[in-house]
Amino acid sequence: MSDFSLKSYVTDHKTIHLVGIGGVSMSALAELLLHLGAKVTGSDRTETDVTDKLAKLGASITYAHLPENVDSADLVIRTAAVHDDNPEIAHARELGIPVMERAQAWGKIMLEYKHAVCVSGTHGKTTTTSMLTMVGIECGSDPTVMVGSNLDAIGGTLRIGAHDYFIAESCEYTNSFLSFHPTVAVVLNVDADHLDFFKDIDDIIHSFHRFCELVPENGAIVVNHDSANAMKAVAGIDRTCITFGTTPEADVYPENVTDNHGYYSFDVMHKGKLFTHVDLSVPGRHNMLNALASCAVCIFIGLDPEKSAAGLKKFTGSSRRFQLTGHMANGATVIDDYAHHPTEMTATLKTAREMDFDRIICVFQSHTYSRTKALLPQFVEALKLCDKAIVADIYAAREKNTFGISGKDIADQLDGGEYYPSFEQIEARVREIAQPNDLIITMGAGNINGIGPKLCVDAK
Repeated sequence: MSDFSLKSYVTDHKTIHLVGIGGVSMSALAELLLHLGAKVTGSDRTETDVTDKLAKLGASITYAHLPENVDSADLVIRTAAVHDDNPEIAHARELGIPVMERAQAWGKIMLEYKHAVCVSGTHGKTTTTSMLTMVGIECGSDPTVMVGSNLDAIGGTLRIGAHDYFIAESCEYTNSFLSFHPTVAVVLNVDADHLDFFKDIDDIIHSFHRFCELVPENGAIVVNHDSANAMKAVAGIDRTCITFGTTPEADVYPENVTDNHGYYSFDVMHKGKLFTHVDLSVPGRHNMLNALASCAVCIFIGLDPEKSAAGLKKFTGSSRRFQLTGHMANGATVIDDYAHHPTEMTATLKTAREMDFDRIICVFQSHTYSRTKALLPQFVEALKLCDKAIVADIYAAREKNTFGISGKDIADQLDGGEYYPSFEQIEARVREIAQPNDLIITMGAGNINGIGPKLCVDAK
């Protein structure tokens, strides 16, 4: 669909039907299309606050996947979870209605913007996209934003701004980001993940390499010098390349770093010269790296250094990223974190270690059987950083358990690790063992976050 014009469907007010309209990225796409003037219809399985919002904005939504839903459509856009056997997709093809993937639609939209900053990486995409959003707002650049988790500052996952800056979270799964059109490609890190789709780490590196090759000659690649795989991914690409990292070997790096119970302050240096000073309002060394990546983007685009720093300071976190859930009756603190890869888990637990808690109790739910099977030893090593690990059943997501694995396989390899098949049992066990200055972390990309509010007397 390289020569396909989404813009014409919008400007001619044609009907665009979204299959799976209630998803995070799909709902944001629907809202933007409505704002641009398209007539939007959609379908999903259940009604939610998100679909209610879209209906109020003018979308016509059916809560069932039916062939007749596409009868009046001029274009159909589908989420990656919807396949060719979906009745709406099959009927659209019978009628000769064009069908495109969600990522392709976002890619076409990006073409309308002067700068398209696409933030990729195995970890940290949502946080860095959110940081750049706050920076863009503070600098007065009025960015349009698509981010993968709710950001309070923009009231959700979408911000509709002017046509100079588009900031987009860019996921490698199923090679979605290869449909994008970045003028600035950010590569935060490259680790083994999504091995139900990619063959191995070399296949993943190759995918990121192809993503970076999409950058035009006047664009730039921003890459993590500390990540060997990320550096492999950009090798041999003839584009402006700005590296960031923790040592002066990178183009952008920190000096005069101070750590105040997990919250970092530092000077941002660019090739030996001071760019700005940053005080972060989110904890963790990994967030210092995310901020350095953001500063590298600011340097290339030419955003004001002090306003960039002010924007970073105003970022207080995204939904499910070391997010305070509340406190238990005995004073224990409960937070929720989306970490579901061992590298992310390690970063989160190391951050918790820098804070003033007596013990860290991690309530962990692994995400997908394939990831758990492939990375089982790494999950175990990450969870050794907490004082007590309580493990739930694996969140299946899109998979069936053909791997013969369960959460018990993780717990059994941990000293003092405990496995419980139900959330009710986990909640009861946490209440039994929690002490006043403990930090309880509900961790995972599934529905483990449902436990935290039940534990708290002041759930946020």
